[in-house]
Amino acid sequence: MPDYDYIIVGAGSAGSVLANRLSADGTTRVCLLEAGKPDNSFLINVPFGILGLLTSKTYNWYFNTAPQVNLNNRRLYWPRGKTLGGSSSINAMIYARGVPADYDEWEALGAPGWGWDAVLPVFKQLENNERGADDFHGSGGELNVADLRNPNPLSELFVAAAAEAGQPINRDFNGASQEGVGAYQVTQKNGRRFSAARAFLDAAKGRANLIILTEAHVAKILLEGKRATGVEVKTTDGMQRLMARREIILAGGAVNSPQLLLLSGIGPRAALAKHGIEPLHDLPGVGQNLQDHLDATIIIKDKTKRSIGIGPGAAITMLKALLEYRKSGSGLFASNAAEAGGFVRLAPESKRPEIQLHFLPTMLRNHGRTLTPGYGMTLHCCQLRPKSRGYIGLKSNDPFAAPLIQPNYLSHDDDLAELLAGYKLGRRIMNTALMKSAAGGVEVEPGANVASDAQVIEHIRNSAETIYHPVGTCKMGHDDMAVVDDRLRVHGIANLRVVDASIMPRVIGGNTNAPVMMIGEKAARMILADRNEAAV
Repeated sequence: MPDYDYIIVGAGSAGSVLANRLSADGTTRVCLLEAGKPDNSFLINVPFGILGLLTSKTYNWYFNTAPQVNLNNRRLYWPRGKTLGGSSSINAMIYARGVPADYDEWEALGAPGWGWDAVLPVFKQLENNERGADDFHGSGGELNVADLRNPNPLSELFVAAAAEAGQPINRDFNGASQEGVGAYQVTQKNGRRFSAARAFLDAAKGRANLIILTEAHVAKILLEGKRATGVEVKTTDGMQRLMARREIILAGGAVNSPQLLLLSGIGPRAALAKHGIEPLHDLPGVGQNLQDHLDATIIIKDKTKRSIGIGPGAAITMLKALLEYRKSGSGLFASNAAEAGGFVRLAPESKRPEIQLHFLPTMLRNHGRTLTPGYGMTLHCCQLRPKSRGYIGLKSNDPFAAPLIQPNYLSHDDDLAELLAGYKLGRRIMNTALMKSAAGGVEVEPGANVASDAQVIEHIRNSAETIYHPVGTCKMGHDDMAVVDDRLRVHGIANLRVVDASIMPRVIGGNTNAPVMMIGEKAARMILADRNEAAV
């Protein structure tokens, strides 16, 4: 007999939901495999620990891209979560869904049942919004969504400055309208990070029919003809084969899921042959259609020293903040760093915001890996709907080597034009009279000497980075480049699904964490419905 009914590869935002739902009735044996370590870390539990998580390899795959031709041949750093909860354990905890048109677009592209009217009830069921339930929000779900406890006063200043620059103030980016600026809601509870693992795995860990294995890196999907039967996995006890009676479900994310398919002989025939992998199933879309939000920053100084900075007295400030956090779960250590922001349209006729803003009351360079002494503020400006497309490939047939990540940033001219316009808008906000009078800030990045469009473009090419939202590499649909159908079943392979950000046909207009949990929930319902139908 097979070891399990379901094997889930990846304990991230979707995998955590799946493990909870598929094991809930106690009648099925479920195995959840996570390549990373357990998530019992101070850095993970404390929201402000994000700055340490982005610079550490302990809970982070620490990927790097191929050189980017349109970013002056730089290799960009791509942090991705490698622990229970996946990237929800190392992200900025922002709760955002995108706009209804994003999901209606999925449906129009060949994914029936994934339009806004279908996904909104799922979002609401998962959510416990501390503001209470309404037409757009749920109460009583597993995922806690809260307002920040003690936002930095500079975050409030940013919102006021953006309003001075003509942007509407929005108290709820997931409400009737996304457009505007304001404070983000976050996946926190009592001042602690509330990852997918906290929300969905904690309640399921005690179930006898759910086995959770950490430090378990899957090397290959096992096939019998065109049917998935198990996985080959490296654990602390060595290589093992685990077999599944019903399904193998990949939930490794937009990087790891296509990589595993390729390593298993599922993908474009020529790409597999290049690395000496036997092509067991020719599926040309595997790894293709990669999309990500590219981001450029503006940094100004803060003469009031209300920002989070490195300078005289900073150590004492941090010690006091730590004591406050331990006492009440509030203060600086409850901050998600990216406290405020918003969504802006570049023209009155725009149907959806093209640009997202993330404001940080600190100077942040190179994902926090480059320490910047002094006090200041950073505004991130990212383009929400890039037309550039890249791919995930293999560097070798070694299952434990990093994959080839080629986002092809700014390969479409429209992307550079939109990012430039968004960056200029962000720059106007950071240089309003209110911002200068209240904080006395001088722009340090890009700086006054960067004035012309050509100079700003060169600055973007030298400094733009990911804002951590890769999707699309196992896209959902029914065209020749689709990898999964609208029930997330891999085309041409029985008993194999992909359930994570890779199935998005197009990236949504916002942070991707909440949508991936929604994908996990919808997939679990489909899997259980298929099981029950088969049992009749």
